[in-house]
Amino acid sequence: MNRHKPSNHAFADFHPRVREGLCVSNRRGMLKAGLAGMAGLNLPTLLQAREQAAQQGESLGKKSVILLWMAGGPSQIDTWDPKPERPVENRGPFQSIDSALPGVSISEHLPKQAALLDRFTIIRSVDCRNSDHSPGKVMQTGNREASPRKNPQGDLYPAMGSVVAKFHGPNQPGMPPYVAFNRDPNHIPGGGHIGMRYDSMNGHRAAGLPDYQGFGRLTARDAETSQAVRFTLPESVSIQRLQERRSLLQSFDQLRSEIDRSGAMVALDHFQQQAVEMVLGGRAQAAFDLSRVPQKEQDRYGKQLWCQQALLARRLIEAGTAFVTIDLSMGINAGDWDSHGDQHVFGGISTGLKPLLPIFDHLITTLVEDLEQRGMLDDVLILAMGEFGRSPVIGTQKGFSGGRNHWPRVMSMCVAGGGLNHGRVIGSSNTEGGEIRNHPVNPGDLAATIYKHMGVPLDSTYTDAAGRPRFIVEGDGRSIAEIG
Repeated sequence: MNRHKPSNHAFADFHPRVREGLCVSNRRGMLKAGLAGMAGLNLPTLLQAREQAAQQGESLGKKSVILLWMAGGPSQIDTWDPKPERPVENRGPFQSIDSALPGVSISEHLPKQAALLDRFTIIRSVDCRNSDHSPGKVMQTGNREASPRKNPQGDLYPAMGSVVAKFHGPNQPGMPPYVAFNRDPNHIPGGGHIGMRYDSMNGHRAAGLPDYQGFGRLTARDAETSQAVRFTLPESVSIQRLQERRSLLQSFDQLRSEIDRSGAMVALDHFQQQAVEMVLGGRAQAAFDLSRVPQKEQDRYGKQLWCQQALLARRLIEAGTAFVTIDLSMGINAGDWDSHGDQHVFGGISTGLKPLLPIFDHLITTLVEDLEQRGMLDDVLILAMGEFGRSPVIGTQKGFSGGRNHWPRVMSMCVAGGGLNHGRVIGSSNTEGGEIRNHPVNPGDLAATIYKHMGVPLDSTYTDAAGRPRFIVEGDGRSIAEIG
């Protein structure tokens, strides 16, 4: 005999097996049970809840997040935490330059950001212990246990974007709550314990951006094959079939309306309609369509793939998406920022990292200025980080020269927007740039900062596969007070 308790599911609130004058043993009871699944679909229910909140005078909010994921792990010393007085094997090949913040210097290859640094916060003391890559999930989940290489259950911790999708949802009905532009699925964690329905939508495919192969080599763009695949249905599901399913659902709704005289099902029809419109409708499709963007605006961002993705991220946020992750990597496996050495597939500091920095510099400053000019910057929290830093001494990995190895003891990152108090540096590393000197910032702190910005209560919980409640911020995670 199976003595295990049945697990919770998304449709429990409909109580499909409770006898409310009907039972599953007859036809109407069977249809009632079926309706629990159909009417309880997550998106329509979410849309209904958000509209009810609006009617009660509660703000749905426009807060959102853009995460620039520097897959592979950017070197802190060669970006935001230079050590110009150190020997060359420590400081690296780059010079440092002054910034808009008195006394603060960053890499010479980030001149645009240096000029706008008063709009940024640089964090030089991020503690990335347990974080790895391929897959890299710790920093994107805000949980040290989300390390599949060390923890067999590491894949089950939900991405911060997935948590936002569940507890906040989209800012506008008809928009996906969580979108990620990525090539390698190992670069972006999913819903894990809270379910695949909170995985990110693949923005790269939805926008019909050019495909790429290997390690950062773009394939030739074919006009016939690279047209946007945005919102096309699976081959097995035609528009006619979807409409037939919708007609069947309406029949079920009519029957349920006879059962439920409160009018709840009549109201639900509207939200189910909105859910179908996410696939068939125009709002999300328009946001993903670069052909609708004025040429001047496209030119401002530029043709480089990551910059196009940044433009799309801004359009998605503007249209109502709550969380967008851009995987700044055109490769597979570790990621373009994995600067082990000149002989490595991603190159070393001069051969691999140096070509990336001007692109990143243009991308992040264009994004910040664009959002600011549109009056959106205070609502959009931008974070740029990877999974860890790099070793303080160059050429420490056997077989490679001119690069740096993985270094989870300390990482630098930058933050902008979100209505926070920027124009500062938080924390510091030691003289060599290999250890945290003060003010450590851990993955849970980043998660708490994001959830606070999004209005998600930090004591929110979800249920794991074993039926146990888990906090979305575990351990000692606290919102970063200096910028909050």
